[in-house]
Amino acid sequence: MTTLMTSSPSFIVAIDGPAASGKGTLARRLAATLGFAHLDTGALYRAVGLSLLRAGHAPEDGAAAIAAARGLDAATVLPLMNDPALRQDVVAVAASKVSVVPEVRAALLDFQRDFANHPPGGAPGTVSRGAVLDGRDVGTVVCPQAPAKLFVTADVEVRARRRLSELRNTGAEAIYDAVLEDMKVRDARDSQRAVAPLKPAVDAFLLDTSMMDADQAFIAAMDFIRSRPAFPDFL
Repeated sequence: MTTLMTSSPSFIVAIDGPAASGKGTLARRLAATLGFAHLDTGALYRAVGLSLLRAGHAPEDGAAAIAAARGLDAATVLPLMNDPALRQDVVAVAASKVSVVPEVRAALLDFQRDFANHPPGGAPGTVSRGAVLDGRDVGTVVCPQAPAKLFVTADVEVRARRRLSELRNTGAEAIYDAVLEDMKVRDARDSQRAVAPLKPAVDAFLLDTSMMDADQAFIAAMDFIRSRPAFPDFL
């Protein structure tokens, strides 16, 4: 059953944007500064894939994938988000396979909305006063009622250079032209897909980080968030 979105006890920051735009780094820093819970929504599919693999199930096992998605909760998801295995290629392949199962997507949508409306706090059983979620469709599909929506982007050439640097820092062999082409293909796929395409919400703050460093992007985002009428007085 889909979670109703009529009201939320927490202040939600929804951050969307293409790959290597800097949204993940920004989201984590905002959450840490504000004392909010953070969720990388795209990593949820990897979490399901990783759970399947560790349980000995094939990613193509639809029933097992549905059960794994429906069984996720904050206590199990948050440790998985910090698991190095989440970034392995085999997990990425598993994630792409489970993501096409409608019941998996529905279960993860419910999870994201519940996390946003009732984010886990620092102590067991407590609830945070806010949540920062980043992904591809947080502001348009997951949390359209979020009082603070940002769409973080940058020129594709800039993003390709950032991704190239990330890959080389991990020791991977990478060529700029190949990374750039992959980035363009991914952008087209994300923006043209039939379900929840990548696009800014109509009321999102467009944050172009092409000419910004991480500190400048953070300041701009914080200024916007603090300007929202619903921003909590306690912060």
